[in-house]
Amino acid sequence: MDQRVTVLSESRDDPFALHLAASAVLDDRGTVVGWSRPAQDLLGYPETAVLGRPVLQVLIDPRDLRTAKNVAATCRRAGGWFGVLAVRHRSGRLVEMAFRAGALLRDGDVREWFLVGAPAAEVLEWQRDRAVLDGLFRRCPIGLVVHSPEMTILRVNRAVERFTGVPAVSFRGMHTGALLVADDARKAVDRVRQVMQTGRSLISTEQYTRLERDPTRERAASVSAFRLEDPSGRVLGVAETVEDITERHRARLRLALIAQAGTRIGTTLDVETTASELADVVVPHLADHVSVDLSQPVTRGEASAQGLTEPVVRVAVRSILDQQPGLPQPGGEPLQFAPDTPQARCLTDGRAVLESVLPPDLFSMEPRQAEYPPDLGVHSLIVVPLGSRGLVLGAMSLWRSRRPEPFEADDLTLAQEIASRAAVCIDNAQRYTQQQQTALTLQRSLLPRAVPHQAAIEVAPRYFPARAASGLGGDWFDVIPLSGARVALVVGDVVGHGLHASATMGRLRTAVHTLASLDLEPEEVLSHLDDLVNLLAAEQEAVGEQPVGEQVIGATCLYALYDPVSRLCSVARAGHPPPVVTTPDGQVSLLELPAGPPLGLGGLPFEARDIELAEGSLLTLYTNGLIGERHIDFDTGLTRLCEALTHPADPLERTCQAVVDSLVLAHPADDIALLIARTRVLPPQNVASWGLPLDPTSAARARALTTAQLTEWGLEHLAFTTELIASELVTNAYRYAGGPVTLRLIRERSLICEVSDTSHTSPHLRRARTTDEGGRGLFLVAQMTERWGTRYTREGKTVWTEQPLPGP
Repeated sequence: MDQRVTVLSESRDDPFALHLAASAVLDDRGTVVGWSRPAQDLLGYPETAVLGRPVLQVLIDPRDLRTAKNVAATCRRAGGWFGVLAVRHRSGRLVEMAFRAGALLRDGDVREWFLVGAPAAEVLEWQRDRAVLDGLFRRCPIGLVVHSPEMTILRVNRAVERFTGVPAVSFRGMHTGALLVADDARKAVDRVRQVMQTGRSLISTEQYTRLERDPTRERAASVSAFRLEDPSGRVLGVAETVEDITERHRARLRLALIAQAGTRIGTTLDVETTASELADVVVPHLADHVSVDLSQPVTRGEASAQGLTEPVVRVAVRSILDQQPGLPQPGGEPLQFAPDTPQARCLTDGRAVLESVLPPDLFSMEPRQAEYPPDLGVHSLIVVPLGSRGLVLGAMSLWRSRRPEPFEADDLTLAQEIASRAAVCIDNAQRYTQQQQTALTLQRSLLPRAVPHQAAIEVAPRYFPARAASGLGGDWFDVIPLSGARVALVVGDVVGHGLHASATMGRLRTAVHTLASLDLEPEEVLSHLDDLVNLLAAEQEAVGEQPVGEQVIGATCLYALYDPVSRLCSVARAGHPPPVVTTPDGQVSLLELPAGPPLGLGGLPFEARDIELAEGSLLTLYTNGLIGERHIDFDTGLTRLCEALTHPADPLERTCQAVVDSLVLAHPADDIALLIARTRVLPPQNVASWGLPLDPTSAARARALTTAQLTEWGLEHLAFTTELIASELVTNAYRYAGGPVTLRLIRERSLICEVSDTSHTSPHLRRARTTDEGGRGLFLVAQMTERWGTRYTREGKTVWTEQPLPGP
């Protein structure tokens, strides 16, 4: 029968290895009877110099003889000895040697002694190495596991025993990963086998382990592994060091989650978006399910009251499941929590609530409510308030169902830290929303809410505020009805953004209305606006005002005046882009106008240009935000604008929308005002005009013409009052003016009576005394008309009146 023989290799670090250690054999009287070649190499004595001689005589210095004899006596009594003794080299120097001595028995009770020696320094170093190895297995706080090539455990140290709760001796012969759950055991075996086969060490790799006896508790371990080999290179196994870093790992994850919350929460100034970002951060890293509830005023951008008692609105829900059965979804419906629920206590007191273990019969005792998701099988709950500046804005509820371990105090601290950071972002978003709503309300109140119907034109306006990041702007437009069925079209743009720009826009728009009511020419309107802007800038400088944001220092404006009777359009601009004119046959061109300086430069003149527009022409006014966006250059923007205006016969709203689709971004960087007008012409039969001589019979002639024309128009019921009005105005012209007089009647939305002369002297309304013979004419005119006034032209003036007409 063949006998299996295993050949082992000696370590070069073992000082008592056969090929390194000095060995000798002594008889019972201490005579050397055997001597090895390593002994000759270490001590310098050949075998001929020591064989047959007493060992004390050859190797021991006379000064150490007594000590050597005591060692020999001890060895005889104990049957052996291990220690350090100084021996004499052949050269005469002393050598510190560590010896092991043991007795050998022969027949007849003859005793001999076998000595093995090595340099003392090497033996002491080897002893320290053995002490280190012993410490690794007995006292080291880091776990040590030795695996055999057959993937069984050879030995573990005391730390592994404390980690697993299994005695160290019980590990011998266990399969690698025997105490772990199946998934973790498979990973552990693969890890050891990889090191065994490749020889590549693992250094501080993090592993997650769960013991079979406690599968709900997941631990983190730092594992390092290296292959064990003998001096010949034969694989003896794998050694692993295992350090429990669960607490350190959790602390690192918490810090990472806090850092992540700082970067992911509050990327926008929108309340609901911020709440959704908060929910995204905590699931699944901290909780399996989360809901964020905010008070209704906060969601609307309003201030929240101290001690939240108002209903809340669920604005965000997240879950590790694809669907969230039982979790009320975000929506506008308010939620009211029962008074004794954790959410109600948290919202009322402003304090966090930790329910580590929820009662298993919780949902069977109470009807299903919004504060719990009964279909998720939750077992642990945290509710933390979302508070900022001493106010409770809402609450965040976190549940665990899939993760077996309950919430603990550290989880509560982490949730509070994340919630406090998120609350600041929500508060900022809420305050920003409040400010934006206030600013937008101001801006909307300053802009025209509706464009009045005009017989002279058909209009389609658009206004687009700039995106929130750019701030409010000062763009505006206006359609202002004027006397004589005329209409003024205005587009302006205040320099800068913010509330100051909007407020300045409101003041300029009011000024334009006032100036337009005076029937001033376009260039005169711009001149007065220029003076106003200079005055506003001077006021700011006088009081040392430093508004937040950009200082309002100027504006641009375009003022167009259209007369549907003459079809003349008078246009002037102050640093504003020129309007676009589209003829009825589709020809599009920029109206060439004197540029004019922007408002606020002061002292420079403005010029107007008169252009005759055919009926059905399009006049397009706009601000530079329409064609000056960053994604296109100015010329490209003008080209696109003209292309969208090549179909003047299309419905005006469709044309306006085509311009918007071509040029306006979803969130423009600057405010945009757009005003497209299609011209109309009053039919000739609705206008009657006569030249009257300047003589005493002019008043009678005016009365006769007026009566005849009103009869033709079917307005006989207005004949008496209109005769009186025409007669009084012509009489005033006869008395105080010079040159010819023109009487004109216009039938439009109202009956307009105009008397023009070459004088620039304006009649004044006054109350006549009882003794006065005259002075009552204009007073009667004012009483019988809806409006009246005077407008000046280059040739003179026109006094006009308006009387309402029945019907549309």
